[in-house]
Amino acid sequence: MPTISTKGRNMPESPIRKLVPYAEKAKAEGKYIYHLNIGQPDIKTPEVALEAVRSNTVEILSYSRSEGSDTYRKKIAAYYDFHNINVSHEDIIVTTGASEAIAFIFGSIMDPDDEVIICEPFYANYIAFATAASVKVKPIISSIEDDFVLPPISEFEKLITERTKAIMICNPGNPTGCLYSEEEIKQLANLVKKHDLFLISDEVYREFTYDGHSHYSILELEGLDEHTIMIDSVSKRYSMCGARIGCLVTRNETIRHTVLKFAQARLSPPTYAQIASEAALSTPQSYFKDVKNVYIERRNTLIAELQKIEGIKVVVPKGAFYCIAELPVKNADNFAQWLLESFHVDNETVMVAPAGGFYSTPGLGMNQIRIAYVLNKERLIKAVNIIKEALKAYKD
Repeated sequence: MPTISTKGRNMPESPIRKLVPYAEKAKAEGKYIYHLNIGQPDIKTPEVALEAVRSNTVEILSYSRSEGSDTYRKKIAAYYDFHNINVSHEDIIVTTGASEAIAFIFGSIMDPDDEVIICEPFYANYIAFATAASVKVKPIISSIEDDFVLPPISEFEKLITERTKAIMICNPGNPTGCLYSEEEIKQLANLVKKHDLFLISDEVYREFTYDGHSHYSILELEGLDEHTIMIDSVSKRYSMCGARIGCLVTRNETIRHTVLKFAQARLSPPTYAQIASEAALSTPQSYFKDVKNVYIERRNTLIAELQKIEGIKVVVPKGAFYCIAELPVKNADNFAQWLLESFHVDNETVMVAPAGGFYSTPGLGMNQIRIAYVLNKERLIKAVNIIKEALKAYKD
């Protein structure tokens, strides 16, 4: 019998989606599930984006340019200018979601067995894209005891070898909700310049910062144009996860030329989704103010309810809409599956994402879950109450 590849065998399952069969079975049994497992906002997509698709008179849905349409990229550049990021539309390549941007970057700057340093816990698909590119992730641990702050720069430097090509961050962070300060970003900048590395920053949650904190982009750094690559997406900003439109932004012309070859191989990003995404850029700032207030209320509600449960440890997120909660259980994978298969309160249960899949170091995060606070306040309270009752009943 023909065999699959080693790469295929090593490709990890999504910790976010691997429990879906159990959730579907629970739903078939008539249970209602509160989904805390996936970052799918319930915020309404801006009407201007939806109307742009509904009212469009395109008669032939043709390819766009491989790097994305000029009009869209020019409007993205104007959006960045509003956020103190001075780039040209030529510095931008539109991708099929931020996911494709990551895949293109890994393929463009790294050879098999090259290394990328990433703070863990990190977005689970980073390890999947690294596996697909035969790249090795060198994790540097941030801990819940230290509020998931950026580890000391000296710890990063210890991991640098002749195979190291890049340091990668997510800011604000998924899954922790951490937010790196301007000072921390500049420390990383000095390190990548010293060792001639790339600094890759996933900034898809830029708008979602709380408690007076603000986001600082790596593209605001001076003298790092050849080292910095930013990843972005419309998915969370405009609640347009299904559009699958993202981009990568860099002033490094060699990287852009290389990435464009990958983009040409997949022909073009989706045309209708670009139309919607371009229109979304006209969304008024009041939209983001309102959405941020919604997430602040949800975050405060979630944290307050979790802190009422004996044995739970949780860090207050400064950005994004996720948090990591440490539970008084030995194995969160087993607990999450048990929630779906064997537990309910008034025929309702909860789906969470076990956090072990957000670490690459074996054994870490096994008693932690990631919670996405993308439900309204009342549903969050109900969901956390179910977790509270479940912990009383659960036997490891």
